[in-house]
Amino acid sequence: MTNHSLRQAMSGARLTERDLAFRCEVDVKTVSRWLADEARVPHPRHRWAAAAALGVDESVLWPEAIRNTVKTGPDREVVSVYPYRSACPKSVWRALITEAKSTITLAGYTNYFLWLEHPNLAKVLQRKAEQGCRVRFLIGDPDSEVTRRREEAEAVPLTVSTRIRITLAELDHLKDVPGIEARFGDEHIALSAFQFDDEMLVTPHLAKLVGHDSPLLHLKRHQDDGLYDRFAYHVDELWSAGRDIWLDTKAR
Repeated sequence: MTNHSLRQAMSGARLTERDLAFRCEVDVKTVSRWLADEARVPHPRHRWAAAAALGVDESVLWPEAIRNTVKTGPDREVVSVYPYRSACPKSVWRALITEAKSTITLAGYTNYFLWLEHPNLAKVLQRKAEQGCRVRFLIGDPDSEVTRRREEAEAVPLTVSTRIRITLAELDHLKDVPGIEARFGDEHIALSAFQFDDEMLVTPHLAKLVGHDSPLLHLKRHQDDGLYDRFAYHVDELWSAGRDIWLDTKAR
């Protein structure tokens, strides 16, 4: 039977099948199959992308799928898992950035990919800060010994320090925006964490692999001292030990 909930949500959002396919990064025929058969349940990342694009909860679109995957233990804070960071749809990142109201923390060692995949990121973050959202960047020091060793391990043409300097150049446009802060810190070399209010994307970096080839966990806070809180503690500790980027740069 037809998935009337999905069709109604698409109508409400004024999205065509082709529009939704683009947002979910799937073929338009795939969306047609979702609409034609309410029993057809998309992959979790496609459900999340569709829900974000349509502005509704995925339980409205595919209620049976959600009932079958309800979690009650500590792992209920795990929204989704991706074997590669690059497998996480850009729509997920866009939705998390757009919907954040109080806190955005971008603690990637270089944060280079953010500027590459979201060309208008600086304007978006400036607008978020002007609306009262606290925006924090925590990146590695391009001149540190930790960075040098990581460059040797990765052995790629676009070096870690170069990627950091690209982020520094982008951040230079935001340094006078109230609510946007940036610090150097080397201790997150093995783990990137991106915090958006009560949700977080976490990437543990594997051996010699660059960030986009490492896994990614999407977490949402549901309890005290759960997975989200544990990683949030980690981020706050790293932030507390960080050095202000703009003051540090002037001192050099």
